[in-house]
Amino acid sequence: MDYPLIADEFALLDRLLPEPCTRVIELGCGAAGMAQRLLQAHPAMHYLGLEVDTVQMRHNLRQVPERMRFIEAGAQAIPEAAAQFDLALMLKSLHHVPIAFMDQALAEVARVLRPGGHLYVSEPVYDGAFNEVIKVYNDEGLVRAAAQTALDRALAQQPSCWQQVAEEWFATPVRFADFADFEKRMMHPSFADHPVDQDLRARTLAVFAPHCTPVGAPFERPMHVRLLRRVAVG
Repeated sequence: MDYPLIADEFALLDRLLPEPCTRVIELGCGAAGMAQRLLQAHPAMHYLGLEVDTVQMRHNLRQVPERMRFIEAGAQAIPEAAAQFDLALMLKSLHHVPIAFMDQALAEVARVLRPGGHLYVSEPVYDGAFNEVIKVYNDEGLVRAAAQTALDRALAQQPSCWQQVAEEWFATPVRFADFADFEKRMMHPSFADHPVDQDLRARTLAVFAPHCTPVGAPFERPMHVRLLRRVAVG
């Protein structure tokens, strides 16, 4: 499949965002880089980030920017009252929710969104040269498919509290200086639980190496975005 190239997903996110969105929650926020850009673009926004990675959470809490707060919690158990948010973000995080809890996580997001609020889900596609490298040491085919199936299931419920209002397929460029850069950024994140021994490292390098050029190793990461609206039921 050919994917249109979008250099920066922020442009797509900002274009799709319905207005006004003053209360935003992100599930699996990581370093919350996209959220900080949203807050700069929208001065009335207030943000809550949830993260289960204790190492990342310690970094987030060292200096919390204005209009942001962070909680160590998972999407399947959001410690907030109902109908508190206008927008929920899941940026490459739904497939990290344990499969058994994906339905519960989407139900929790529906609970904390006000009617008319939106859920923006951005997920990596199981396709392309970048994926061929990653799947050597961390094959996410099953969990990525499960994430999309969970969204389909939530939309198909009768009655459903969700309506899909937008869907986009695209690719974003990603570049690594060399394999050491790739290894640092992709193979050993603080949340990872996949062991990488020397044999696995060597096999990953063998797939990565053909993409190296004098100016680094460029890839395109295919992505799938779905924007859902929370509708009133009953």
